[in-house]
Amino acid sequence: MKQIKGPAVFLAQFYRDEAPYNSIESICSWVASLGYKGVQIPTWESGLIDLDEAAESQSYCDEYAGKLREIGVEIVDLGAYLQGQCMAFHPAYEIGFQPFFPAGLNEAQRLEWSTDQLKKSVKAAARFGAKNVSVMSGGLMWHMIYPWPQRPDGLVEEGFKELAKRWMPVLQYAEEQGVSIGYELHPGSDLYDGATFEMFLDNVDNILSAGLTYDPSHFVLQQLDYLDFIRLYADRIKAMHVKDAEFVPTGRVGVYGGYQDWANRAGRFRSLGDGQVDFKSIFSMLTHAGFDGWAILEWECCLKSPEQGAREGAPFIAEHIIETSDLSFDDFVGGETDVARNRKMLGLED
Repeated sequence: MKQIKGPAVFLAQFYRDEAPYNSIESICSWVASLGYKGVQIPTWESGLIDLDEAAESQSYCDEYAGKLREIGVEIVDLGAYLQGQCMAFHPAYEIGFQPFFPAGLNEAQRLEWSTDQLKKSVKAAARFGAKNVSVMSGGLMWHMIYPWPQRPDGLVEEGFKELAKRWMPVLQYAEEQGVSIGYELHPGSDLYDGATFEMFLDNVDNILSAGLTYDPSHFVLQQLDYLDFIRLYADRIKAMHVKDAEFVPTGRVGVYGGYQDWANRAGRFRSLGDGQVDFKSIFSMLTHAGFDGWAILEWECCLKSPEQGAREGAPFIAEHIIETSDLSFDDFVGGETDVARNRKMLGLED
């Protein structure tokens, strides 16, 4: 039986302009000292990776990966979330998303830039030997998530048709490179739950490169059954974020959050073990489903420091990884197949 790998960590939330978090060598040395064995690299952070060089040069990737192996970690996934979000958004969000893409681009130029960035991330993943690029889908309809005013007939279908048209070149390129695109189903994108993912798959002809980066924390905040989700979509899960959350509604705030900051919302992201996510069941179900990817910490918490979250994350993940075996606990009552005996036990006479 296959086994989940780990622990790994997504570097985006820890990278900042002070040691030991300000270079790929120092931040990887730090996470390795905490017990992490793998890293997910954010491809938009030029201080951590030269994406252009990684896409063009195998020698750059070999040297980069070799340097990290000497430190004690390997590259397990690439994150291109911001570039993915820029594939599509309503003009109302352009100012808010401006830090995600080069200034001065019109919509067509932004789409061209995003597509190029995603293809480079795919090529870099292939050169590193990573099998997945994690993304957010972006979206044209997020401002219409609640059906008021009423959505006219055909609007949703047109939105998914356009989203699929924009993503199809990236998905086809990923398939050619033997890499999956792992959509993290995320609020603010049009792919945010199972129903929207299914509509997207219908519009991209169920292309096999369209996968999922599973993150239960966003499902807690939506009040979606994150365990049943595994049962439904296990064959599409290509990567896993281990991220905790809690949902504690009151008479004052619920799912929509009341425009409160993170500490005062009903749904809050928490450090591992501080929230409500049933990770024992998640690891059991994913192991049973044959998932053998990496368990990657994505740290976000409205209370705890990133340093404490990182320290606690590695042992938490390690303790939840199930050591699988090809042996069965009841093998002692088995033995080689004996057809005559089996027929006799069934009450059958030769």
